[in-house]
Amino acid sequence: MSSSSEIEKAKTDNTKVSIVIPVYNGEQSIGRLVEKLIEALAGLYNLEIVLVNDNSPDNSEAVCEGLFKKYPHIVRFFSLAKNVGEHNAVMAGLNQTTGDYMVIMDDDFQNPISEVVKLLNHATRNDCDVTYTYYKKKQHSFFRNLGSRLNDKVANVMLKKPKDLYLSSFKVLNRFIVDEIIKYELPYPYIDGLILRTTDKITKIEVEHQKREAGRSGYTLTKLFRLWLNMFTSFSILPLRVSVIIGMVIALLGAIFGVSIIIEKLSDPDIPVGYASTIVVVLIFAGIQLASLGVIGEYVGRIFLSLNKKPQYTIRKRFAKENKKNEED
Repeated sequence: MSSSSEIEKAKTDNTKVSIVIPVYNGEQSIGRLVEKLIEALAGLYNLEIVLVNDNSPDNSEAVCEGLFKKYPHIVRFFSLAKNVGEHNAVMAGLNQTTGDYMVIMDDDFQNPISEVVKLLNHATRNDCDVTYTYYKKKQHSFFRNLGSRLNDKVANVMLKKPKDLYLSSFKVLNRFIVDEIIKYELPYPYIDGLILRTTDKITKIEVEHQKREAGRSGYTLTKLFRLWLNMFTSFSILPLRVSVIIGMVIALLGAIFGVSIIIEKLSDPDIPVGYASTIVVVLIFAGIQLASLGVIGEYVGRIFLSLNKKPQYTIRKRFAKENKKNEED
């Protein structure tokens, strides 16, 4: 569907829409993206664009500051003191929104402006808390697509996610669900986990996905591993239960193995004691114990950091129409 036809169908009441964009290495794209969003949506909605610079090493901060100065009544800009990752940066943005509907999107132009309009049309005309997007064909690299599929399978088990729901970063949330999400103040937020534990009123819509126009993706195996840790330890105790089950199974196998050795020795006293089998059993047990202690340690470590009130993010600079001067936190 073309951009013009979507715009003609857009809801044109006084609905306030906030678009939250975490910015990282986006100096080449964020300026054009904001201008196109304003061009397409400012006449349709009471528009607010919230930019969150996740301590980007490039010139993103200066570009975002320039956008605020150019569009002070639409753009709000918040610069973080250190890099905290996508989900924490999104939480920083959601805490600053004032809209009835919040669009979360990336800064890389992989989601066309026409699809933002299409997504808002669907969300504002349906009684749902969250509208996720999914793609017929994703224009990501093979590695990222593989990581997304693995993440989807893990979420099915850990978060009891509906199997037909794709947890896209491009989505719309209504005011109710955002107000519930931002109550979470612990240091390791996972936006989709917070959504799934709060509401069942979720819909989805197919949208187009384009190739990245500029820069390169910040998606890495390390970030995927951190995301899984958040999913494991912040929203599920399944790893602890798995550790208990594995321990019980291994203990049972060990008991059976011990009984079989005793019977075999009684039946044939001349059989020598097996040194190799003893070492193998010791190594298996030691490995399982260390892995279980590691899982427990991860939970305890996160409890420790939460009790010490490690912040989700720290805003260094604020640029908002309520206070157009730069404020140092």
